[in-house]
Amino acid sequence: MSKTKVKSKEVKTKEVKETKKESTLYFFYTQGCAWCKKVMPIVEELNKDGHDILMLDLADSNNQGLQGELKQKYNAQCGTPWFIDAETGHQICGFREKDILEKWVNGEDIPAPPRPTGPMPKPPYHGASDEDENKWKEDYKKWSEDNSHMPNLQTAEQILDRPRPKSDPPRPPAPGSSEADIDTWGVQYGDWAKDNQHLPNLLPVEKMVERFKQRAANTPQGGPPNAQAQAPQPLTGATSAAGTNAVPKLSFDQRLTAIESKVDKILGALGV
Repeated sequence: MSKTKVKSKEVKTKEVKETKKESTLYFFYTQGCAWCKKVMPIVEELNKDGHDILMLDLADSNNQGLQGELKQKYNAQCGTPWFIDAETGHQICGFREKDILEKWVNGEDIPAPPRPTGPMPKPPYHGASDEDENKWKEDYKKWSEDNSHMPNLQTAEQILDRPRPKSDPPRPPAPGSSEADIDTWGVQYGDWAKDNQHLPNLLPVEKMVERFKQRAANTPQGGPPNAQAQAPQPLTGATSAAGTNAVPKLSFDQRLTAIESKVDKILGALGV
């Protein structure tokens, strides 16, 4: 009996070499940016989930150049954090939660948060006359009508029920001020704080003076430390007529920088 030889055909599979398309999802950040630090773990989670968001530190001059080109191309204005799809121009300026960033990486165009048409009228001081309060109510009513697109607007009565200062606080000392100037400011602020003890969350003057002096000692000539990170950012956590956003924990340098504007932020929330 003859053996039947079965010739097997070798099936050759074509190996398709797919070149991975370079990601066009960019996340620009700076080292001293508190909101960048807060969103960083979210970006890392999204990348672990299979997305490919390029994390670009603006300390690198090449990344600065790329950022400038994209801003010019899409007529964008944003500090950090800034997320942009270089192919579509879809972008997010500022901190957003994971669910919003997921929509962005999946190609959705995320609209910018609504912004007021102008600053809210400054509420009258604590103890102001009825005439001043009524005048402010009229101004606030007009402002509210012009900004009806803003969510969660408070009523005039709600704002007037909040603690209000009796006067404006002294301006914080500028970066690089001498210890004598800082001490002078400390005396002025202490007097103001005593007259405004009804305000919540006022920082102790001694601690503020100490930190101002620490920052002055660490400020190099030519400008404050981490000047790039001190540029104004889209979401700051300041309270407004439209509600409150929480401020993330800051690094040591950022805390020192934040002290300078802390009083202004508190009173800015009150419309001062």
